[in-house]
Order: sequence, then structure tokens, then C-alpha cells
Amino acid sequence: MARPAYDAEMNTTGPAPKGLRLIPFRGLRYVPERVGSLAAVTSPPYDVVVRPDGLHHLESADPHNIVRLILPQAATAADRHRQAASTLRRWLTEGVLAPDPEPALYVYEQRHGDLLQRGVIGALALSAPAEGVVLPHEDVMPDIVEDRAALMRATATNLEPLLLTYRGGEDGSPDGTAGTTGASGTTAVIERTALREPLLSTTTEDGFSHRLWSVTDPAELAEIEDDLADRQALIADGHHRWATYLRLREEHPASAAGPWAYGLVLLVDTARHPLQVRAIHRLLHGLPVAEALAALEAVPGSFRVRTLEGTLPEAVRALSDAAGAGAGTAAGAGANNAFLLAGDGRFHLIDRPDEALLARTVRADRPAEWRALDATVLHSTLLDHIWKIPDAPEHISYIHDTRAAVEQAERHGGTAVLLHPVREEVVRELARQAVTMPRKSTSFGPKPATGLVLRSLADG
Repeated sequence: MARPAYDAEMNTTGPAPKGLRLIPFRGLRYVPERVGSLAAVTSPPYDVVVRPDGLHHLESADPHNIVRLILPQAATAADRHRQAASTLRRWLTEGVLAPDPEPALYVYEQRHGDLLQRGVIGALALSAPAEGVVLPHEDVMPDIVEDRAALMRATATNLEPLLLTYRGGEDGSPDGTAGTTGASGTTAVIERTALREPLLSTTTEDGFSHRLWSVTDPAELAEIEDDLADRQALIADGHHRWATYLRLREEHPASAAGPWAYGLVLLVDTARHPLQVRAIHRLLHGLPVAEALAALEAVPGSFRVRTLEGTLPEAVRALSDAAGAGAGTAAGAGANNAFLLAGDGRFHLIDRPDEALLARTVRADRPAEWRALDATVLHSTLLDHIWKIPDAPEHISYIHDTRAAVEQAERHGGTAVLLHPVREEVVRELARQAVTMPRKSTSFGPKPATGLVLRSLADG
């Protein structure tokens, strides 16, 4: 089966709007009859699947699990990328994946108990950072961008959407139970669509149910286009994928309106569906907990250090209490930088950093909100100054799951540094000031499942 040609509908010209421009595309989707189940072929985003046991679990769930494309396994990076491209070609030829018959935007719903999130998936026109249409809030690691770019070049496919948020109207019912009364624009289209029969419906092993619909009606597409034309979005998850999109667009300047000028995104209105914000923890490979504590003691008064008794949930609650209501706010407004160290079978709470130490180690040319971030203090004061650990993959891993971070530290004799999440409004305000946070400072969710819809970049 040939790769689907790039859709002519996207080859539009004319001045780009100053806001978001979301374009229909022919989604590549799994053919249900060719796989064990839709749930068995999905995966969390590539950067959440960090443990080998998690990777092997997904690979064994179904021979066609999407992890074989987003995290192919081979001896070298080049071999991994070639393997992913070969696997994708084979699945297309065998009819495991197939393009939808016509271009569409896709309404996507995630539900777990009382939590409901709906958004729209499409191909977003890429804009330069200076235009301020899409706001990043974190730095990226060049080696990861290069790896993602090489994978995207090899497969000529957007394999998973990044997650963008915007602030739409406050009208309508956040839980979707009140129909579309009062809703308008994108929200109205999403809520109307959710009353129809979905293209797919599945429940993944984490308990989340997922439903997907296509939107092809020209009037509804126009309604979404008009609504988003003056809106601004914040990158909630996928900074490395966004940087990859921009790099690959620069590599294809002759095709200003072609496939590489767009990137696959899920756009969620957080006025209607507020996201959860979690911290991303650090695993320090070469630093045992005893050495981490000894280094703190060698700088008297640097931090208050307390060893806690009890379980991990109890220790995490103590971390939250220490961070206090002012966590993530400006210095002097009640903020208290706090961290939880684990890896030796116990938990050690460190907080109340010395103000003079912070003044010496944290950059003074950034806003007060940035200087007070836990991630800023962790990297500038603890990692760089006290522990002297380079921010490189061989020294630090970034882990989303709290228990996994602790277990890996205990298993390998390292130190897990658990952080308290920053508030979304702080993230958004820094992004509006064009101030990026330290890399991997936040984890917004729920994240879209990978594997429900892909986007081909092949143009024939």
C-alpha cells in the first residue's frame, strides 16, 4: 500500500493569521481488524516510557504497538530510525495502518472517573517564536531534538501529537453534561461532535477511556478556524517535538505551505478543561543519598535537612506542606523551595534555602518568579553549586512517575530528587514574558495516548 499523498487542501497561500491555524489532514489510524485491540497498540508519549520494563511491556502487548515506531530498539541511532521507517512501511503495506478517506480535524476525549478532557487534533501552522502564537515555557536538550528530528525525517510522519492549551470562553458546561447551551466556536463544535458516534472508543490499562471523532463539515471547520484565528497557545507537553517541527520546517524552506510547515497537535481549552500539572523528578545516577546529604552538610546553613519516617505518600504530603501555598511564586511572597531525596530506603526533606546562597548561585537577570522556581534552585544551587553534577543524560534522568523514580534510585544506588509541581498560572505568565523554565520543569496532563491518530508528511 502506497504512502498517502499530502492533502491538496493544505496547500493554501496568502497571509497567515496572527493566531492559531489548525488544518485538516488525512489521519493514519490503526485498522481494528488487524490488531489485537486498539488499547493494546497505544502507548504513553515517548518521553514518559523511560523504564526498560515499561518498554518491554508495551512491545509485548501487541506486535504492532506504536512504541515500535516512537522508541525503536537497535544498536545505533541510525539503525533505530531506519527500523522505525521500515516498520511503518510494512504496516502500511499490510493494512495495519490506513489513511482516512478525507481530511479532517479530530475531536479527542479522555475520561477517567470525574476527570474529562476534550480537545481537537489537527495540523497546526508553525510559527516562529518571535510571533508569540505558540508559547514554549521550557528549555530543550539539543540531543533529544536531533534524535526526534532524525526519526521524523526517516518516517516522514508525525507519530504523536504534542499538547497545546489555550484560554477560550468560560461558557458551557466543563463536564459536558449540559449540552452546548451557551457554547460557541471550537467548544460548540467539540460538544456537538461528542454527541455523535465516534470513530473509535477504547479503554487503556491505566483506566482512561478514549474516544475519537472526525470533523469534516466545511461549516464546522470554518467555525473552528474563525474561533482560533486570534488565539495564543501554551505548550503544555512536547517542547522537544515543537523544536523538532521548527527545525524540520527550516530544512524545507522551498515548501512554505507544504507538509513540513505544519505539525500534529492536540489543542485543549483549559478554561473549560483545566489540565493537571505535575512535577518531573530527577534521578541522579552517580550520587548516593549519603553523599548528597554530606555535600549539604559541608555547606552549613545551606538548607534545612530532615529525615522523615513513613511511607512514600506520607513523604510526598510532607513535601507539599513544606512547599506551602506560595510554591512557585515570587521570592519573598511565601515561597519555600523544598525537595525530597530518596534512594536509601528513607526520605529526606530539604527546604528553607539560605537567601545569601541563592543570591550567589541563581541568575539575577531573570524575573523573580523564575528565580523562585524549585527547578531553578535545584539546577542552579544544588546540582551546579553543591553537588556539581552536569545536566547530561549519563548523570541525570528525568522521570514522571514518583514511585518509579524512588525505585530506580534504590535499585541502582543513586538519588531521586522529588519536586513539588508549579502552578499553571506561573508557567503561563513566564511564557508570556518569553522566559523559559529549566528543562523538564512541569508535566501537564492528562497526556494524549500515542497511536490513535498519526499524520503523514509524505507528499507523493
